[in-house]
Amino acid sequence: MTTIRQRLQQPDILLAPGVYDALSSLIAEQSGFEAVYISGASVAYTLLGRSDVGLTTYSEVNERLAQIRDRIALPIFVDADTGFGNALNVERTVRGFERSGANVIQLEDQGFPKRCGHLDGKTVVSTPEMVGKIKAALDARHSSDTLIMARTDALAIEGFEATLERAEAYLAAGADILFIEAVRSEEQMREVNDRFRGRAPLLANMVEGGKTPIRTTQELQDLGYSIVIFPGGAARAIAHTLQAFYAGLKANGHNGAFADRMLDFNGLNDLIGTPALLERGRCYEKGGTSD
Repeated sequence: MTTIRQRLQQPDILLAPGVYDALSSLIAEQSGFEAVYISGASVAYTLLGRSDVGLTTYSEVNERLAQIRDRIALPIFVDADTGFGNALNVERTVRGFERSGANVIQLEDQGFPKRCGHLDGKTVVSTPEMVGKIKAALDARHSSDTLIMARTDALAIEGFEATLERAEAYLAAGADILFIEAVRSEEQMREVNDRFRGRAPLLANMVEGGKTPIRTTQELQDLGYSIVIFPGGAARAIAHTLQAFYAGLKANGHNGAFADRMLDFNGLNDLIGTPALLERGRCYEKGGTSD
């Protein structure tokens, strides 16, 4: 089986959609993606109905991760925010997330309370503090095939050149992947790739309505990126669909007008594998096995 480290050595960019629960992850896997990205923002949106402002906890994200890993076989990137505290919290987070099935664990250099990388008003910790967190993560992981991704949010606070220097420090500390958040232009995207391409895989974050220009996967590959995520797109699409669904149900008293935009009972059961699940249960009820 190809590890995520080996996959990132291939020339083709890795496209990972944002997911937030077992169902969204299952559908992503069935759609043919090679990996998924558990978006911290999308977990906050769907679990709490709240903004991405540091309200979710280690245990809440870890539970979602474990549920997703139980349902899919794809490599999983997981957004660990700041590590949920200091370097000791980072150790716990990495050990727990790795046990629960994470293949790539993302840590960022924001201060607390953190917030979505495309919101204003962020703060960042010092470079030495973040370097310590990266080293704690590397020490805590059980397998070198579990990759540590270092994200910097410093661009909005310290400027572009200082952000590149932070990325240099994080790479020197041993980060496996670099994620420079909320670059503002294609020129900055090019500069990032000119500096780091070939030295570490680079991740591009495509946030609809965010600060970074939206580019296609092929365009990002041409720039030099190794990974692209669309972390919150699914949650935004679902929110938009639910607005229309509930509005129609309230107005009409039934779902007839929405029938061609939803699965029926049997369709959903087919998607999640209910017939096979029930058949496996019947095999056990007869004292046999599921083979």
